[in-house]
Amino acid sequence: MAKQKKLTKGQQRRVSSNQKKRISSSKKKEQQVQWQADQLGTQETGLVISRYGQHADIEDNEGQVFRCNIRRTAGSLVTGDKVVWRKGNEVLSGISGVVEAVHERVSELTRPDFYDGIKVVAANIDQIFIVSSVAPAFSTQIVDRYLVASEDVEIKPIIVLNKIDLLDDEGMALLDEMLEPYRQIGYEVIMLSSHTGEGVEKLNQMLKDKVSIFVGQSGVGKSSLINALMPNAELQVGDISDTSGLGMHTTTTAKLLHFEHGGDLIDSPGVREFGLWHLDPERIAWCFIEFRDFLGGCKFRDCKHRDDPGCILAQAVEDEKIDFERFENYHRILDSLENNKPNRHPGGSN
Repeated sequence: MAKQKKLTKGQQRRVSSNQKKRISSSKKKEQQVQWQADQLGTQETGLVISRYGQHADIEDNEGQVFRCNIRRTAGSLVTGDKVVWRKGNEVLSGISGVVEAVHERVSELTRPDFYDGIKVVAANIDQIFIVSSVAPAFSTQIVDRYLVASEDVEIKPIIVLNKIDLLDDEGMALLDEMLEPYRQIGYEVIMLSSHTGEGVEKLNQMLKDKVSIFVGQSGVGKSSLINALMPNAELQVGDISDTSGLGMHTTTTAKLLHFEHGGDLIDSPGVREFGLWHLDPERIAWCFIEFRDFLGGCKFRDCKHRDDPGCILAQAVEDEKIDFERFENYHRILDSLENNKPNRHPGGSN
């Protein structure tokens, strides 16, 4: 068999250029699809399964999914939105209809974005599962950042610890000790292994008849966990980077998945750090739920809650009414605001 001849660099550039032109041409054709009123059916209610640029996959009341254009007048559109849309009489350049309006949201998960300001990740969520992992190491700092983000949008958070099969008895005891302060202030904690299946059924029951979202750093096993919960989902599982220990991104856009037993799950793009620089220090303090009974009780109104005289929060830590590690994480978040704040104040939205 003859050895295949390799392309020269010039030929590779021309092939790449031609591919880009074809992709660009295809996108332009999709964008040029203009529906006339007589080409569209009656208005229907639909659910956004996923959003792709100027298009969205819309599920109708019978469970069928159609890729649609989005009217400019429709406004913001994200996974989980309930919309008003109209189906086309025929498919034009892969587009099956048009979204005309978005229903008011019950809730929305947001995160700051250096380019878009405040970015909406998903809508109409009942609960947020903060997925963390024991490998390479469990970090309460990351969990607390997600808890602040959840409390800020006032959506119920639940902490999920994955990969517990990697721990021995001593490691499990240490992990349990680290999680106890969260249980004491009312957060539910689920410890499981998507590899062995331990704890998965408990999680399954909590997902039933709810709209949920998994958030967490890359590499914590969100895709593996979803595969364990939904064998038919067949999501791509990413590898752990040998150099950083951080996971490689496997999910690029939020997508809504249905459970057979009822309930929906939104799989969101993995983010290695959930920025909080759009929040002011007072709001961050309020998002630490055990602080709320003490806020406003300090001697000085501008108390920084560090070594300020008459600080009621610092006294609560000494009295073991507030966990020391959580208090430290609160200050770490405040310190990170100055280091990660963008040059401009966020003002845009998705």
